[in-house]
Amino acid sequence: MKTNDIGLEIKESKPLVKKLNVLLANYQIYYQNLRNFHWNVTGANFFELHAKFEELYTTANLAVDEIAERILTLGERPFSSYAEYIDNSGIKEALEVKDALKMVEIIRNNQNDLLSLERKTLEAAGEAADEGTVSLMSDFITEKEKVVWMLSAYLK
Repeated sequence: MKTNDIGLEIKESKPLVKKLNVLLANYQIYYQNLRNFHWNVTGANFFELHAKFEELYTTANLAVDEIAERILTLGERPFSSYAEYIDNSGIKEALEVKDALKMVEIIRNNQNDLLSLERKTLEAAGEAADEGTVSLMSDFITEKEKVVWMLSAYLK
């Protein structure tokens, strides 16, 4: 049985790395959606949404780095091109959105998409006995569930 540098079976890690790369791709498109909305939000809620989008993209940027580094820790290559991100992301680019509430709705929906992927990755990590990835996904899920709740409350 062949193992990677941290002692996990490569055969078990490969499917997990695929899930992590898909999660990475989705995070990158989500991140760019946040940047777009941060730059382009207007209206009565400008100040609060401008700041919130910045907070969210800063958190997303950190998550992108953690996911990529986890993939490297597992001995594989993280996606690193826009073509790979676009080809592997279920989250789509939000182009020309002008309505602030629609922006919040898109971000909430993107968060739910990420939550779904994180839960699937968590399950795969558990099956691979990869506690490092389990811990990372658990932290992401806990944080994201709270943000989804807050965004949903904002939309009511």
